[in-house]
Amino acid sequence: MNPRATLYLENGKKIVIELLPEAAPNTVNSFIHIAKQGYMDHHAIERIVPGNWIDVSYSAFGKKECQYLIPNEFTLHPEITPLDSHPGAVCMGGYGEAGLASCEFFFPLRDCPDHKGIYPVFGKVLEGMEELYRLEKVDTRPVDFPIEGVEVNEPLIPEVIERVELELFGVEYPEPIKVEHPQLPVCWPKF
Repeated sequence: MNPRATLYLENGKKIVIELLPEAAPNTVNSFIHIAKQGYMDHHAIERIVPGNWIDVSYSAFGKKECQYLIPNEFTLHPEITPLDSHPGAVCMGGYGEAGLASCEFFFPLRDCPDHKGIYPVFGKVLEGMEELYRLEKVDTRPVDFPIEGVEVNEPLIPEVIERVELELFGVEYPEPIKVEHPQLPVCWPKF
């Protein structure tokens, strides 16, 4: 049975995700590693681009412990065929050749064929699509962002993930393989 993660929101709603280790094993390991430490708890969703995606974080959750990159999944596992990115998928963000984010995941709100093989689909939404579509429509304000050409809007009223609970069905997942001596993204806070 595949692992699951439930994102409990401060407003009482939840988003339930089935993680897909067979599609993106190291990415799933990274998500589980961060979630088990509680680093996603009490986190306000940072970026909403209506019609495109909801980014849970672009700041490595504002925590030094989350500031690592992982290799592109399909470099590590060339035998895996990447899944399609579309509404209902859960994808890991990344920084091109520098690598994937430790756990800056996002929910696509449209079909994103250009993401295939770049931003791995590592989960699917089992419950809570209506909550994602609600989030897409909340009032936002633009944010100055240090990477040119990237649209960033944050909710005017914070939309907070109260906690993330994992159901691993008795399986132990290892720590992720990380990029050694990564060049950290400019949008991550300095510690």
